[in-house]
This record gives sequence, C-alpha cells and structure tokens, in this order.
Amino acid sequence: MVKERARILVVGGGYVGMYTALRLQRRLKREIARGEAGITVVTPDPYMTYQPFLPEAAAGAISPRHVVVPLRRVLDRCRIVIGEATAVDHAARTATVRTPAAEEEGTDGRRIGYDELVLAPGSVARSLPIPGLADHAIGFRTVEEAIGLRNHVLEQMDIASSTRDPAVRDAALTFVFVGGGYAGVEALGELEDMARYATRYYHNVRPEDMKWILVEASDRILPEVGEELGRYTLTELRRRNIDVRLETRLESCADRVAVLSDGSRFPTRTVVWTAGVKPHPVLAATDLPLNERGRLRCTAELAVEGAPHAWAAGDAAAVPDVTAREEGRTCAPNAQHALRQARVLGDNVVHSLRGEPLETYAHRYAGSVASLGLHKGVAQVYGRKLKGYPAWFMHRTYHLSRVPTFNRKARVAAEWTLAGLFKREIVSLGSLEHPRAEFELAAGGKPSHDPPRNPEGSS
Repeated sequence: MVKERARILVVGGGYVGMYTALRLQRRLKREIARGEAGITVVTPDPYMTYQPFLPEAAAGAISPRHVVVPLRRVLDRCRIVIGEATAVDHAARTATVRTPAAEEEGTDGRRIGYDELVLAPGSVARSLPIPGLADHAIGFRTVEEAIGLRNHVLEQMDIASSTRDPAVRDAALTFVFVGGGYAGVEALGELEDMARYATRYYHNVRPEDMKWILVEASDRILPEVGEELGRYTLTELRRRNIDVRLETRLESCADRVAVLSDGSRFPTRTVVWTAGVKPHPVLAATDLPLNERGRLRCTAELAVEGAPHAWAAGDAAAVPDVTAREEGRTCAPNAQHALRQARVLGDNVVHSLRGEPLETYAHRYAGSVASLGLHKGVAQVYGRKLKGYPAWFMHRTYHLSRVPTFNRKARVAAEWTLAGLFKREIVSLGSLEHPRAEFELAAGGKPSHDPPRNPEGSS
C-alpha cells in the first residue's frame, strides 16, 4: 500500500521514460486500479524509437514501423500526453507542457501537477555555428531522419544517373558524414553497403563513382570499442574506399560545398551530422541542480540531489558510477545504462511511496557492439574482442534481445529471415516527405514544399 495518493509524472518517452513507466504500472497495478496512484507520461512522440536499429532501417533491412514501439499500447495503464515539456517548477510541483493544440488554442501550454517527478527527456543533437549546417545538413537520431536519409541517398543516385553535367553528378554522389561515434560509423557503414548494392541496378553508376567521407575531430573513431578495434574499423572502412579524415573538422557547408579544416572542399548534396549530443533544453528551465555539463545531479539511488520527490536517469542525469575505481566518475549516457537505470528508478519510486529502503544503481560496463554493414561489425564484450561476421551476429542477437515487446522481436526476426532469402529493396519513397505536393500542383495551387525531385536535392 502507498502512504497516500500519488500523481507520478514521467517526462520523456524514450528508453528511460518508457521502461520506468512500464515498471511503475506493473508494480502499482493494484494501486492504479483503486485510484490510489496515477501515471502521466509526457512525450513529444506517441512512440519510443529503438535507436540502435536506425542504421538498419535506413538501409532497408528493417521496416520503419518495427523500429518504434507505440506507447499507448505498451503503457495501457498510463495517461499519455503528447507534447513537449518546456519548464518544470519543482517547488510548486508543476510542469508546463506545450501540446500540439496549444497554438490553435492561443496558449503557451498547459500545466500538469504532480507529486513524484521522473525526468527522462533524453538528449538533443549538439550542433555548432557552422555556415550552412542548419540549411543543408540532416541528423540521424529519429526514424524520420533515417528514412529521409535513405530516400535522399537513392534520390541522389537517380540524379547522378540522369544528368550529363559532371559537376552535378559528382556532387550527387558525394556523401559527407560528420562524427565518428556509433551513430556516424554505423549509419555510414549501412548506407554505403546499401548504395553499393543498388549500383547493380543503375547502368551508369558504379561503386567507385561514389565518394563516402567520414569527418572526425579526434584522432580515432568508435572510442567505445577500444583502441584496437577502433584501428580495425578504420582499416575496414578505408578498405571499402571510404575516406576517413581524422583530426579534421567541418568548417562550412554553405552553398552545398563541404569545407574541411584540412583545406579540402567537396561539392555535395549530402551532409549527415552525428557529432554528439547535449542535454535536453528543458533541464535548463527547471529549478533542479545541474552539473557543469548541464545534466541533473543525481545520487546513486537515481534521486535528484537536494530535491525530494524528483528522480532522473539516462542522458539527462549524472549518476555516480559506484563500480568505477575513480572517485567522482559518472555513468556513461548510453542505452546500456539507461535500460538498467529505468528498472531501478521505477522500483525506487515505488519504494519511496511505500516508505521502503531505496536500491543503489550499480552496473559494471559490459562492453560495446557496432555494425559496419551487412555481415560486418566489431564487438568488445567482457574483455573479449570480436571482428567481422561474429561481431555482426552478436550485434543483431544482442539488440534483438533488447528491443521491447515480443511483438517487435518476432517482426524484426522475421524481416531478417526474409532479407536473407530475397534481394534488398532499393526503392526511394521521397514523395512521403511532401505528400500534398502532387495534389497541390494538380489543383492549380503552389506547392508549400519543393517537389521531391527538386534538382537542388532534399537534404
């Protein structure tokens, strides 16, 4: 029995938000049925995106709908509010949420009261004031961006195949990825694999006609898998004629020309930005303590320091790593910690409501796995290093075991099985990005967006 009626507000519907709410609705099933507890989840999207599958979705190995988990189905005992949390006044126990109807209603948003707060808004792309970046680049954090990038790459191959202008062709077949971490390397590996396969269906586009460029500001790529596997990954990418530029920065992409800090200039229609993340802006709009990196200061029990009834985990939280030898070290903001923190966080909220002792979050880092394309990968798990097919197989096995719900597991496994029996799909559905364009032209109106075959590109 909880000590008193509890209104629990979960801000965020990602790894931590969804798994915490799922844990809470299971642990508080009877209390929710009796009206003694209520769970509200505020999220900008009605689904949780399983981000490790984004590269395979972009390459066409997995259907986009199987990369996302519908929150209303999974969190059937929770109240789902679609909107963006813009501010939190923990002293007053209220959060301001801007919903899709706020603009039509002429309001700044609605206020939601709570007794227990779980902050799990995640992170956003960390951008820099680079000329042309906001106008021409595309990120790789959402399923929409992944599918848009797939359509865009195939569209550029169509442009290159149909033009007689060598400058247009060269720009269309030049793809620049900025950031040598997981997102950048896996996205580049999968899309290069897909594009190379697709060239067999183009009479005048060959794999060697394409330029794939990876730009990394540090002196190594994939630091998460260790120095040895990082060097192996670098060798493998260069063996595939991928131009990897270490200790190099993107200085401009204005006028569709990527200018690098080493003086190189590449006319290109494709710039993919995967150079890191930063805490969600809502954290700065709270009265809760933040560290020097803008993350919430938390205890090992996942409670926000000095703020009773406030909890946090994942990318938004600086959680002490009690398993580390170095004092003051915090847990890395990755999915491995987020999934485990969510379970402890949900349990601790229930313990707090029932007046029980709290649990301490402790997890020793198990390792990392990364895919470099079909049948290619690297992995370092509990000190063991794997390369090539074994690492790729482990990558798929691990993430299949972690993707939420049996429904998603079965669908993804079925798609992988079918993909092994049939040929890849290489269809570009760029018109999905502007579904009304054709009708507006037919109706005599002016399209609100450029047509999907706009020669300027669609990035």
